[in-house]
Amino acid sequence: MTQRTWFITGTSRGFGREWATAALDRGDRVVGTARDASANDDLVAKYPDTFRVLPLDVTDRAAVFAAVTTAHDYFGELDIVVNNAGYGHFGTIEEATEAEARAQIETNLFGSLWVTQAALPYLRERGAGHILQVSSIGGVTAFPTIGIYHASKWGVEGFSQALAQEVAGFGIHVTLIEPGGFATDWAGASAKRSQPIAAYDPVRAAVAAGQAGVPAGDPTASAAAVLRIVDAENPPLRSFLGAVPLHVVEADYAARLDTWRAWQSVAELAQG
Repeated sequence: MTQRTWFITGTSRGFGREWATAALDRGDRVVGTARDASANDDLVAKYPDTFRVLPLDVTDRAAVFAAVTTAHDYFGELDIVVNNAGYGHFGTIEEATEAEARAQIETNLFGSLWVTQAALPYLRERGAGHILQVSSIGGVTAFPTIGIYHASKWGVEGFSQALAQEVAGFGIHVTLIEPGGFATDWAGASAKRSQPIAAYDPVRAAVAAGQAGVPAGDPTASAAAVLRIVDAENPPLRSFLGAVPLHVVEADYAARLDTWRAWQSVAELAQG
C-alpha cells in the first residue's frame, strides 16, 4: 500500500495515540498534535523519520492553521486528517456554568471545525483525502449528565454530514467515527465536572447503575477498524466502534420514528 500522511490531533493518549502508532507501524507518516508535545517523545524516538509532534491547542484557530500548514510542508502532502482532540464534560444541564459550556464547545466542536477548514484547501488541491471526525455514540443519541458534551458532538455530526456532500466532488471522503464506551481517559483525568446540585443525585445514581457491568472497549483494538475504514475504496459517512452502539441507536431511532408518526397529524396542522 502507498505510504500516506496523517494529521491527528490529540495523540498524547487514547484513540489518537493508538491510531498514530498503528499508522506508523505499517509505514505511514504521521504528524500528531498535543497540548503537551513531550507526551509523544517515545514515538518521536521510535519513528524519527516518519513521526513529528506539534504542540497545539485546537481552540486557537490561528495556531491550528499554522500547525496544519507545518504538517503539510514537512511531508509535502496530507492524506488523512483525524479530529480526535476533545474531552468529556460531566454535569446536568442546570449544573453547567457558562465557562464550562463554552470550553466544551470550543474544544470539541470548534476545534474540529478549525482543523477541517485548515486542511480542506490542501485536500481540494490534491483532489483526494479523507477526514475522520471522532464523534461518539453521544453524537447520535443522548444520556443524562453529559448534555453539554452531546451538544458538542451533535454539532460535529451536523457540520460533517453537510461537509461530506460539499466536498464529494473534490474526491474527499468524510467519516464520522462513533465509539461506544472505551477504556480511554475520556471519563478520567482529562474529563471536566460541574459542581453538583444535590437535587440531581438520584439521576446520577441511575446513570451509574445503568453503566455497572458494561464492559469497556479496548482502544488498541480500535486501530484495526480505523485502518480498515481509511483503506476502503468507498468509506462510510458514519461508523460505530464497539458492539453496543448499534443496539442503543436502533432502539432510540425506532422510538423517534414512532413519536414523529404519532404526531404527524399535528405537524400537518402547521402547514395550513
